[in-house]
Amino acid sequence: MTLLAFLFLLTLVPAGSARSRHPPKAASDPVFGPREVHGVRGGSVTVKCFYPPTPMNKHDRKYWCRQKGSSCLTVVSSDFVAASYRDRVTLTDHPQEEHFQINISELELGDAGTFQCGVGINGRGLSFRVTLSVAEAPPVPEDAELFYVKLRSTWTVTCSFGEDTAEMRKYLCKKEKDGCRNIINSYQDKDVPGGLQLTFENPPGSFRVTMTQMDWEDAGLYYCGAGEFEKDNTKKELDVFIYEDKNFPHLKTNITATIGGSASFECLYDPLLNSSSRFWCKQRDKQCGNTIIDNAGHVEDSYDGRVAMFENPKNKTVTIILNQLKEKDKGTYWCMSNELREQQSATELTVVPGEPALTGKKVVEAQAGSRVNLTCCYPCKYYSYEKYWCRWSKTGCAMLPVQQQGLPQPGDACDPNARTVVLSLDPVAGEDEGWYWCGVKRNGVFGETMAVELRVSAGRDAKLSPEFLDVDSSHDPGAVPPGGAHSDAEVRKGVAPESSDESHGPNTLALVLGPLAGLILIVGTVFAIVKYRQLKRSDLVSVGSYRTNISMSDFESVRDFSASNSVKESQETPMGGD
Repeated sequence: MTLLAFLFLLTLVPAGSARSRHPPKAASDPVFGPREVHGVRGGSVTVKCFYPPTPMNKHDRKYWCRQKGSSCLTVVSSDFVAASYRDRVTLTDHPQEEHFQINISELELGDAGTFQCGVGINGRGLSFRVTLSVAEAPPVPEDAELFYVKLRSTWTVTCSFGEDTAEMRKYLCKKEKDGCRNIINSYQDKDVPGGLQLTFENPPGSFRVTMTQMDWEDAGLYYCGAGEFEKDNTKKELDVFIYEDKNFPHLKTNITATIGGSASFECLYDPLLNSSSRFWCKQRDKQCGNTIIDNAGHVEDSYDGRVAMFENPKNKTVTIILNQLKEKDKGTYWCMSNELREQQSATELTVVPGEPALTGKKVVEAQAGSRVNLTCCYPCKYYSYEKYWCRWSKTGCAMLPVQQQGLPQPGDACDPNARTVVLSLDPVAGEDEGWYWCGVKRNGVFGETMAVELRVSAGRDAKLSPEFLDVDSSHDPGAVPPGGAHSDAEVRKGVAPESSDESHGPNTLALVLGPLAGLILIVGTVFAIVKYRQLKRSDLVSVGSYRTNISMSDFESVRDFSASNSVKESQETPMGGD
């Protein structure tokens, strides 16, 4: 029963996924050459055979032998030429280009037959079977163009059919039992899969197709052409072989990120080819749109402060970081190279609602000459990661010096009160204005980033915002004073930031109580002087049957006040009356 259940589950596995997991039988024999070679009597043919670029293969024996029953008789090898082929057959090895070539001249009808090209010893498995046919006279069929493609790498093919076909439909299809399945064509406006491009080239009538992330099932016969496959004869046969290179990295093909957050894209490049240009673009329809960023320092204006390129020669990669993500950023992005076609790659970005992992004030305004602190709060999952601040420019993001405090030790738990990275500029100057990035890295791999725009105003009359007085002005959860014992990291320019507890409390109390105490002192002094003068000028006056002290100056001041307000005075009556 267990065996039956297992077999039943196997039948449910999709065929496509099974092919992608396991290489076909041909992949276990990684030498590859043409299936058929056509020549004409008296002419010549060239056979190209590919092999994996391992150190052993590069120095091992290469051979071309003729099949005779169960054995294969050597025609030519790295150090041997059969007598019947002497002076008309050569074998040339190109280890840097991962192939060797056999050239046969002065063809005879008897040269036709089944051959093998291989590496090592005849009959040991590292070989590929080739059929050679020799015609009495031309024309002869055109041989298929060969492509030896690494698993998960990129295949690029260029096809040209003359200026007469410039206005015709261009296509690439894969040969199958029931016809030729469309891969991509120039009339295809919608539903172009990510990782596929068709671009027109010069001269007119030429075009290029690029496919990324080649898998085992992508091996086989293809046709590129102009017009319709069944009707027009303007087509070319392409033979694609897939082999595995253990050292070839496996790059991500799909990335999901949150709105307002960031995404990191990895691209391949060979650091030995320093002259090669590398650029990054977003796919629109069947091809890439405008270049977003390249390694020469170009950044599209709408992406200022949002995108940066970091080269890592150690693992032969380029990292592209895109932050401040918006919903419209979703799509397929391409890493392109003008020299190494196989190192081109495509990654699909999906942007979903959510909260970014790194938080902080995104726009900070400062007055020149003051101190400003840029804060970046991170969650506990990044506690053991390396944190950094960098200054963004079109040529990259220059890392700023960091003084780490309280570095986490193995086994340490995340302290919720110690999750803030601070960049302190003291004093801030006009040239400091621009974009600053806070980010995390792990084992040299770039992760989440957050961008902060710093605006610097000139003059002493600019009103200071609270964030220039202490680090805690962002009011982000988890933020702590940068001078406190729990501050994780701090970048300083000039004076180190002070504790907000020390500066916030006493300074605020002094600002409030100081003017109030001065006002009370002045009012009390004036009142005492006035009362003293009143006592000096007071007389004893009889008012009815009461006796009291009333200063004459009081009456004078009342009279003066009435006169100043244009009030008509009544006739004075002597005190006591008649």
